[in-house]
Amino acid sequence: MNYSDISPVKLKTIKTLGELKNTGYEPVSIKEELRRNLISNLQKKVNVFEGIWGYEDTVIPDIERAILSKHNINFLGLRGQAKTRIARMMTHLLDEYIPCVKSADLNDDPLNPLSRQAKDLIAEHGDSTPISWMHRSERYTEKLATPDVTIADLIGDVDPIKAASLKLPYSDERVLHYGLIPRSHRGIFVINELPDLQARIQVALFNILQEGDIQIRGFKLRLPLDVQFVFTANPEDYTNRGSIVTPLKDRIDSQIITHYPKSIEISKKITEQEARLEPVQKDRVVIFDLMKNLVEQVAFEARESEYVDAKSGVSARLTISAYENLVSSAERRCLVNDENSTFARVSDFTGVIPAITGKVELVYEGEQEGPGIVAQNLVGKAIRNQFVEYFPDPEYIRKHKQDKNPYKEITDWFGEGNMIDLLHDYSLEDYKKELLQVPGLEQLVKDQHGKQEESFKLFLMEFALFGLAEFSMLSKHHLERGMQFKDLLSSMFSMPGPDDEDFLQ
Repeated sequence: MNYSDISPVKLKTIKTLGELKNTGYEPVSIKEELRRNLISNLQKKVNVFEGIWGYEDTVIPDIERAILSKHNINFLGLRGQAKTRIARMMTHLLDEYIPCVKSADLNDDPLNPLSRQAKDLIAEHGDSTPISWMHRSERYTEKLATPDVTIADLIGDVDPIKAASLKLPYSDERVLHYGLIPRSHRGIFVINELPDLQARIQVALFNILQEGDIQIRGFKLRLPLDVQFVFTANPEDYTNRGSIVTPLKDRIDSQIITHYPKSIEISKKITEQEARLEPVQKDRVVIFDLMKNLVEQVAFEARESEYVDAKSGVSARLTISAYENLVSSAERRCLVNDENSTFARVSDFTGVIPAITGKVELVYEGEQEGPGIVAQNLVGKAIRNQFVEYFPDPEYIRKHKQDKNPYKEITDWFGEGNMIDLLHDYSLEDYKKELLQVPGLEQLVKDQHGKQEESFKLFLMEFALFGLAEFSMLSKHHLERGMQFKDLLSSMFSMPGPDDEDFLQ
């Protein structure tokens, strides 16, 4: 019987080295293990990276090529591009269980022991040497690179307490305390934000990557470690904190460049998958697809904004947090008004602003404007971009001076000095009453989207007002408790009244 044919349940009944030998077990390197299991998954059409959207034709094929080539990998990309998540998912390509010498320090393979401790145990007990079974989830180690990381943390050091307690000289191998990398033997070791690692610490990785061995405090010790290395890094020009030293880059076999979602649809899939919503929120709050598009459009606008540092990037976490805040804004209004359900409104974007301001890094001009103003501008641009997908383009109408202007009745009413307030906490009844008082607004929505459900039509009436404001056909003002819409000219200057001296002349 071959080892690979034994079920995980039966594997765990194997307790000694002799029993393991009888199964036909043969040692295999982790890179070969990853390669073998990837080949099997590709042949079976199994997607290991389930839930990673937008990388199907770009990043994931690069990862698969690197694994087939048995390469160490560096994921290079801006923040929020799923680099660490992909690294963690690589554990799915490991065997479910592997045998180890029980109680050994370095996850030693029973047929190919590495540590002094494991070799001594096998020499003493022979085929009776006890073994244990290590699950794939235990074979993943992750370290965030920070300036205070030391060689002792990663590689190891002499342990004076161990030397004293065992009464051993410092020249004895048994006084060594192994760092994270040796303890990741036969596993995946990830260093996040590699450029933040001090250059002298990066140099210590040279031998491990090229020769597969380590040196500790001058010990004549060769440990041919079996480790799959994965690194993550932002582009080097993003930060002044550090960079990857050139010889280390040369030793990392494959550098895979990640990217942000290239379409609204992919971005929506990621946000809906990652947003942490309570079941009661999903039941209580309806989010129209247009609102989901607006949330994603904010991120797309931010990545193109002159006020946002493009080198910093705009993480997918922005849209996830924004979506959660949007739902919570609508939920709060529902609770305040003692309503059973509601739908998210465009005015609820006020509650989304805090999720934007902390997620974008501004350039000098953006700092001058202020994060709140920049966030509001991004929301405005998102509304403007999506508006023309649902209503006639006001710019086109203005440029071609069309006789039939679908917005004329609306703008004329505001031009007569009328205004409306849309407060955040308006009940559905008050919200509807305020919108219906604008002549032509309901008809506009009926003409363009007459077959839609009534709640969505009501939402589109509000969206139309916001869109017309972004195209400078109306003015929009932020109130402490909501938004106010009125004529554009009346908000630019006040006309003199009958009692004004200039008016009488």
